[in-house]
Amino acid sequence: MRKLLVSVTAALGLWATGPFGTDNPAHADDINATIVAGHPPVFRWVKHASKTFIPAVNKALEGTGHSITWSEQYGGSLAKVGDELEAVEEGLAEVGLVSSLFDPAKLSVQNVTYFTPFVSSDSTAVSELMDNLHKTNPDLRKSWEDNGLEYLGGAIGIDDYLLMTKFPISSIDDLKGKKIGAPGPAVNWLKGTGAVGVSGNLTTYYNEIKTGVYDGVIVFASAALPGKLYEVAPHITKVGFGAQYAGGFAANKDWYDSQPEAVQAALKTAAEADRIAYHKDLDESVTKFLGIMKSKGATVTEVDEAFRKQWAAGMDNVAKVWAAKLDEEGKPGTAVLKTYLDTMRAAGAKPVRDWDKE
Repeated sequence: MRKLLVSVTAALGLWATGPFGTDNPAHADDINATIVAGHPPVFRWVKHASKTFIPAVNKALEGTGHSITWSEQYGGSLAKVGDELEAVEEGLAEVGLVSSLFDPAKLSVQNVTYFTPFVSSDSTAVSELMDNLHKTNPDLRKSWEDNGLEYLGGAIGIDDYLLMTKFPISSIDDLKGKKIGAPGPAVNWLKGTGAVGVSGNLTTYYNEIKTGVYDGVIVFASAALPGKLYEVAPHITKVGFGAQYAGGFAANKDWYDSQPEAVQAALKTAAEADRIAYHKDLDESVTKFLGIMKSKGATVTEVDEAFRKQWAAGMDNVAKVWAAKLDEEGKPGTAVLKTYLDTMRAAGAKPVRDWDKE
């Protein structure tokens, strides 16, 4: 049905914008565009799509003779979490906040940070680095283009991941036999702990902890507060898993290529503005949010470096396994792994474990 809808929409669009129409997208005064996100706007990166990205596009287009009328489709109204790529690829939306984290097959190399925990807690640095790598590394851009997308930027950096559980954690042994929800590849972080990792996402965590599906989750503070996870998992343990790259803005490539240069430039300029504003907002909120959750009854503890080293040492080298698997598929897993970690170390990061050098 979706493909039929896309075909009909494309046919109607061709009639309206072809030689008999008056709204040729290459010369349009006003362009209609839909932007999609699977998460709801209660989460910061979606909120900034409305608050920062769209206004920045509109401002950049002032005086160009072009404008965009936006339809905002968030929170599963058009695509669920993990389906944003397909919605944009198939033309159901022109622009999307695409969660590479939840599309590990199609955007495999973009998940490099999730296979290298304990590297850096600086989400601003991780996101800026990933956007810069997309500009300079054709291997990263190719993943998007192979799926009919143009990567615009606006990297979604995720603040330092932590554990939120129903029970207190004083040692790794406390995790044995516990069911812990984690997003996508982060399930691998639990290997060696004795915990049972279960793949999940923010939209379901609260109910799954409340009903006993999970005993806890791997999550980040800036989403834990709006998600009210402290109500069902009041024990917050700062393990220092690290900041991550979870995706960014992407456009349907055919649509993007058909737009005037001014529109293309506006979209990428706005994505960069969004990344900067989002991370400024994020950095200012993490400590505040942990404090608010503590004031609402949560306990917050931070493990020491020995605990982190023990956790990291007990894991399989998931980064090397991931990279080797991609190499076998003809994808540049090892190359991207080395580039990412070399760049992070050059920027001052001190990984607890040098995943690429073992």
